[in-house]
Amino acid sequence: MKRLILAALLMAAPAQAEPLRLAAAGSLRAALSEVATAFAARPGGAPVTETYAPSGLLRQRIAGGEGFDLFASANMAHPQALAETRGMPVVLFARNRLCALARPGLEVTPETLLARMLDPAIRLGTSTPRADPAGDYAFALFARAEALRPGARAALEAKALTVTGGPDSARPPAGRDLYAWQFERDAVDLFLTYCTNAVLALRADPRLQRIEVPEALAVFADYGMLLLSPRPEAARLALFILSPQGQMILDRHGFDAPGLPKER
Repeated sequence: MKRLILAALLMAAPAQAEPLRLAAAGSLRAALSEVATAFAARPGGAPVTETYAPSGLLRQRIAGGEGFDLFASANMAHPQALAETRGMPVVLFARNRLCALARPGLEVTPETLLARMLDPAIRLGTSTPRADPAGDYAFALFARAEALRPGARAALEAKALTVTGGPDSARPPAGRDLYAWQFERDAVDLFLTYCTNAVLALRADPRLQRIEVPEALAVFADYGMLLLSPRPEAARLALFILSPQGQMILDRHGFDAPGLPKER
């Protein structure tokens, strides 16, 4: 009799929702981890399995057939390339911008940033172009520098150390911030990365310096999202990211959230 009752209870219990598979840019880890937790706790939500990596590498994995339900990229180009074969729109859901991180003691200000980047004695780090949009944005900054100082673009591209974001880039020990670790292992003196990454790096090592990029060099990043599966839960997760609650989480983590009401 006990076996019959147990069997009946198991048959009556609702099936556990299969986790959604989210592929997202590494710069979104802190924000979307919080989003995933909030979404799973909502009525109609579902648990989320999160995979974070450079957007270009994730695009390659998705194009190669790896199964994900939603792709959140640090640019629009990678999801748009996938959307061309899927007939789904790419939605802008967040914006970011570039900042510079500097080692402790390095004399640098927004006004002297370009000169310090060009200094042959300064090791300048970036992420890996094409694999990681942060690297593409850094090289776009180099292109903007050409208008201020002829020859700057070629000089910066030649000296840039692409130490993160590539398939073979060195990885930090578990629990260590990727960008703070570059200074800890003495790989760079300056590093161009997203301002949201700079916030996390300074939290890991308050001795580091954050330098704002001057207006003439400023580069902004549009983040695009692509629905990859027909699961209703995947569409609900995408809508939750675009909702005021999801956008507020992104805003708290330093992103420009275009879906937030102007009056709050």
